[in-house]
Amino acid sequence: MIRQILSVLVLAAAAAWSQDAGAVRTALGERISEIKQSIGKNQAQLRKYTWTETTEIALKGEDKKRSQADCKYGPDGKVQKTPIGAAPPPAKKGRVRSKIAGNKVSEMKDYMDRVGSLIRRYVPPDPQDMQASFQAGKATLNPGAAQLAFTDYSKPGDKVTITFDPATRKIRSFVVATYLDDQKDAVTLNASFNSLPDGTNYVETTVLNATAKEIQVKTTTSEYRKAGG
Repeated sequence: MIRQILSVLVLAAAAAWSQDAGAVRTALGERISEIKQSIGKNQAQLRKYTWTETTEIALKGEDKKRSQADCKYGPDGKVQKTPIGAAPPPAKKGRVRSKIAGNKVSEMKDYMDRVGSLIRRYVPPDPQDMQASFQAGKATLNPGAAQLAFTDYSKPGDKVTITFDPATRKIRSFVVATYLDDQKDAVTLNASFNSLPDGTNYVETTVLNATAKEIQVKTTTSEYRKAGG
């Protein structure tokens, strides 16, 4: 008799867990669908705008470079950037010092080019990648915080976390934790979003940290205006 009761309880618990798991998966799928729709809508709206992008680069906590560019979407759907102002002329150095400095600059440029290529695998958020992660069982939902987390999103061991406002159907933040060749060479990106008066959602600030080289790149967008206006 006791064995039968235990068997019934186990089956009931398994059925309840299956129902809960199914409900969570359904909710997760619905949230991903909402995010996909939001991304598509805002990408279309942003094509109507031009804006100013400000980039600040720091090395080991020391500010090294600040630049600005006018931005807009080109016919190919990619962002076109036109630098604002001329770059300052390089300081005069001895021949040997100049060569060493040039090598360091070239090395750092190559490194940041690799970081840039890596980040472009995550930004902007790709609806197809999110769907693939969901189908692979690598996505989780935290309803209380309205957050979705995707593990092994683009590389084994990486993680993407999206905070989504279901009331406004807009992304509020997008956080990437990834790496270059190995996980010791960690790269993180934290993007925060804002909205224009017409409701268009856009990335207002991104902070990229390449911890192995102690490099931080902060990018801010502002002065959004209708193209041709």
